[in-house]
Formats: sequence, structure tokens, C-alpha cells
Amino acid sequence: MTVLRDLYPAIEPYASGMLDVGDGHSISWERCGTPGRKPAVFLHGGPGGGISPAHRRLFHPEHYDVLLFDQRGCGRSTPHAELEANTTWHLVADIERLREMVGVDQWLVFGGSWGSTLALAYAETHPERVSELVLRGIYTLTQAELAWYYQFGVSEMFPEKWERFQAPIPAEERHDMMAAYQRRLTHPDKAVRVAAARAWSLWEGETITLLPNAENTDHFGEDEFAHAFARIENHFFMHGGWLEEGQLLANAGRLADIPGVIVHGRYDMPCPARYAFELHKRWPRAEFHLVEGAGHAYNEPGILDRLIRATDQFAGLPAA
Repeated sequence: MTVLRDLYPAIEPYASGMLDVGDGHSISWERCGTPGRKPAVFLHGGPGGGISPAHRRLFHPEHYDVLLFDQRGCGRSTPHAELEANTTWHLVADIERLREMVGVDQWLVFGGSWGSTLALAYAETHPERVSELVLRGIYTLTQAELAWYYQFGVSEMFPEKWERFQAPIPAEERHDMMAAYQRRLTHPDKAVRVAAARAWSLWEGETITLLPNAENTDHFGEDEFAHAFARIENHFFMHGGWLEEGQLLANAGRLADIPGVIVHGRYDMPCPARYAFELHKRWPRAEFHLVEGAGHAYNEPGILDRLIRATDQFAGLPAA
């Protein structure tokens, strides 16, 4: 019987700081593992989600030198919940600034959910800077994917949760839920913004795992987290990530020389599996693992197992 791999033991960063990236933004970064070992960068989800100590534990600390950072406007980055000068391409440029700060020519790029979107955008723009890609919960940010989660699709799987998501929005506005939420998430009254942010964030927190997880509900319902998460996520999604429709799949040929691993839950509600399958067809060099009995979250056992095996593999560690 194969034993599922678990997170590595908790570790503390060996360095951290703030990087001024211009446009009034400073991003918070940390480095963990062993200085000088295999370089990697971790791209968190959302957009607007931020990093957590558990994310450090996806990499063997003796074999990796990992940079993690809070993307613009979220986590410890400042200004909090800021939408100005906050687009996919600003973030791609930030990753390059961080790589230059670290002083490496290439690094492994690890991204899940929105982090997979950003990782693909970065790798297709700078393929020469990517040694390997580890992607989880593939999201290519097409209009069909957005409609599936925020208009009709997942609503049919979670009718009681969808009803709560709709509740803050008058019936006459429900034909375009993302736009209705945008009006509230950009309202001048912070109380209005936070109330909408909690409802937006809880919809995601309650639908990303195969089985209910109270920790997600508690975390996504926290006011400060929800405020940045919902505002930034809605901002990016209303603009289609500043991507041309279908761009990330259309440009997947640029990944041809990059080794990779794609990990996706069979029952991933936010990110339908067909897009991960399509990415693999266009990038056959990547291993593809469609995990049965799993949803979207990185810490569901089958998904976590494959992610740890992938980072071990690219560090040259023997298979467990």
C-alpha cells in the first residue's frame, strides 16, 4: 500500500523583507530552506489569498531555497486591498524583480489555483527563466470558467451555499453576479465592502474541498483577509486577468522545453478538470495526475501527496 506523503515539518524563514516594486506597492517576501540549494518560487492563489506557513512545507528544507511572497495588495504587502496598478502583468514583472533580487538565472515555479494561472503567464512570457513547473488546480481564466463558478454551474452542486452567495444581491442584479459584487466591493463605505467580501469569500471557502472543512469557513470569513481576497479576485476576474480569451492554452507550446507536473482534483469545483486535461495535451512533457476523490484545495490528501512527490522529484530525491 502506498503511503500518502504529508507536509514537511514546520520551518521558519531564514530571511524576509519588503520589496518596493513601484506604483506605490511594496510586496512582502520571505525565503526558507537552505541558502544556495535548488531555487524555487511559490505563487499563492486567489488572486489576493496570500502565503501561509504551511506553504513553506511543500518543499524539502534541506534541498530547496524557496522564495514565497504576498502578491500586490494582500497578506503583508502594502497598500492592503489596493486595486490600482494591480494586474497579471504587474505580478509577472514582480516575479522577475524577485528573481533578480535572489540572483538566480532559473527557478522552479510552483503555483496552485490562481497561482497556476500566474505561473503559466510567467512561464509563457519568460520560459528561459523556468527550470520546472509544478501546477495544481489549473485555471486558465476563460469566460466559460468564470461563468461556471460565478453564474451557473457550481450553483447546481451547492444550491444552499449559492443561495447565501446571492443573498446580498437584489434579484434584478443577479443576471451578472460578478458585476453586482464589483459594485459593492468598490463601494466608498468600507462596511459595505467588507459585508460583500465576506459573502464572496465564503462562497469560495465552502466549495473548494470535496468534503466540508470548517477551517476554510473560518479563514475565508475573517474580515481583513476577505476584504483583500474578494476585492482583488473580483478585480482580476472582471478584467479577465488582462489576458486574451484562451491565451494561456493557445500559448502552451512555449512550455515545450520545460519539465512539469500537473495535479488536479477530479471534483475540483472552481476549476473544471477539462482545462487541466487540455493543458496536458498541449504540453505533453508535463506529467498529468487527475486525483480521484479530491476537490480543489492543495491540502486534500491525494493532491498534497502528488505535490510533495513532484517537489521531491525535481530536487532529485528518490521516490518514496
